[in-house]
Amino acid sequence: MKFIKNTTKINQHDDSELIAAYQKSGDLEALGSLYNKYMHLVFGVCFNYFKDEEQSKDAVMQIFEELVLKLKLHQVQNFKSWLHVLTRNHCLMALRKSAKNPTVTLEDNFVENEDFVHLAIDDAKETQLTLMEKCMETLSEEQRKSVELFYLQEKCYKEVADITGYDMLKVKSYIQNGKRNLKICIEKNSEL
Repeated sequence: MKFIKNTTKINQHDDSELIAAYQKSGDLEALGSLYNKYMHLVFGVCFNYFKDEEQSKDAVMQIFEELVLKLKLHQVQNFKSWLHVLTRNHCLMALRKSAKNPTVTLEDNFVENEDFVHLAIDDAKETQLTLMEKCMETLSEEQRKSVELFYLQEKCYKEVADITGYDMLKVKSYIQNGKRNLKICIEKNSEL
């Protein structure tokens, strides 16, 4: 067990050095070395969302392009976790965008009739995302901030407390109550 913990610390230390080198000089080789260590994990997350190998490969490259800009702007303590959140958010935004602008294949989605053609589009994901955003707006500011940091940015209780300045017990309460209020709001609005 000690060896694993030390390896983790070494990897985080190596990651920190590569991040610092990239942020200082803009050296894409340093960023490439850093990204290469986690590229297989990025692909796995993308494939989990897209269920398509080519789309996942494209996303891996797009995420690297995002890193070129975003890593210069953010102070990253744990690159692997930060990259996971960045990847997940990229995939969710891509899915959301594709739901707004669906691509259509003739074989799968058109049913011809004498006078017109019907297009079958699944709006369920877009509806769920819209409902979630709407319900997030109904939460108090403390609950909304705490829920966003804890669930969407995958921060721990202590990190949420440090970022917001809220007491640790309050953070736990805001998250628990925010989650309950979100569930009630979503259930109420999905019945409409």
